[in-house]
Amino acid sequence: MTHMVIIGGGTGTYTVLRGLKNCPVDLTAVVSMMDSGGSNRVLRDEFGLLPTSDIRQCIIALANEEQNELLRNLFTYRFSQGVGISGMTFGNLFMAALTDMYGSQKRGIEETCKLLGIKGTIAPVTYDSVHLIARYENGKEILGEHFIDEPMNSNGSLVELSTVPRAELSDEARGAIESADVLIFGPGDLFTSTIANLVVKGVPEAIQKSKAKIFYIVNLMTKHGQTDGFTARDHVETIARYIGRKPDICFIQEPFTLSEDIKNRYLEENAHVVKNDLKNQTEYTIVESDFLSNAVFEKQKGDTLVRSLIRHDSDKLANAIISAWMTVSSAKS
Repeated sequence: MTHMVIIGGGTGTYTVLRGLKNCPVDLTAVVSMMDSGGSNRVLRDEFGLLPTSDIRQCIIALANEEQNELLRNLFTYRFSQGVGISGMTFGNLFMAALTDMYGSQKRGIEETCKLLGIKGTIAPVTYDSVHLIARYENGKEILGEHFIDEPMNSNGSLVELSTVPRAELSDEARGAIESADVLIFGPGDLFTSTIANLVVKGVPEAIQKSKAKIFYIVNLMTKHGQTDGFTARDHVETIARYIGRKPDICFIQEPFTLSEDIKNRYLEENAHVVKNDLKNQTEYTIVESDFLSNAVFEKQKGDTLVRSLIRHDSDKLANAIISAWMTVSSAKS
C-alpha cells in the first residue's frame, strides 16, 4: 500500500488528512510541536507539557466517523468561560489528563489515538520542548510561534526560521519520512506550520534519504508577518530551500474571486490571494484546479486566535493527490 506522509500542522494538515483517510493509502502525519498560543500556552506554561493542538486536529481528522461521534465533538469543544480554562479545548485537557495518568505524553497521545480509532499514524516531529525563533530582514528576531504567527508590528520579510534550543527529530517521524512513497507539504502557514518541521535537526537529511515524491499544496492566501507579498513561486522556492530540493508536483487553486465581505475581512489582516506565477516554469508539474471549499469557516466561541475564513476542500484535494500519484506510479512502471 502506498505510504503517504503529510508534514505540517494546523487546519491545513487536518484538511488533507480528512480527505485522504477515505482513500486506500497508508497515512502518517508528522506534526509540528512548537505552538505557543492559545490553549497551548497554558499546556506549556502551567502543565509543563508539549503543545497538542496540532496533534488533536490530526486525531480528529483521522478518527473513525462511524463511531464515537460524541467523543469527536467533545475533542473540538472549546471552553468560553472560566478563569484559566477559557479558550482551552476539551481534547487538549483530555490528553493532559492521560499524560498525568501514564506519566508520558507520548503514551497519552497513543492512547487517545486508540480511543478514537484513527486510520493512520500520528508522529510528533520532536519530543523536545523548543520554541521557534524568526529573524526578519530588518534584523529583528521574535521568539515564540504565537508572536511570529500574529505579529504586533511589521518587521518586513521573514528571512530565517530556527528553534531554540535545537530540536531532535523523533524516531517515529524519521522512520515515516524515510519510508514514504509520497511526502505532502501544505497547505498551512508556510513558516509556523510547515517549515517549523523542516528546521528540526534531522528532517532535511531524512527527506534527502527518502525516495519519496514531494507534493506541495500552495496556500490560498498570504499570511501577514510570514508571507507578505509572496506569490506562488515565492512559496515554492522558500519551502524548497528548507527541504533541499524542489517539489515534484505543486497543487494550486485556479483563479477565484472573494466576496466583498470576505475580502474586506482578509484586508483587515493584511492578507491577499496568492498570485499564481508558476505557469511558465518546467522544473516541476503544476496541477491547477478548483480546490476551494464552499464553506466559510468561523471561529468557535472562546477562540482568540486568527483563523482562516476560506480553506481547501478535503475531498477535492484528496482526489487530485491520488490522481497525481497514479500518474507518477504509471510513469515509473
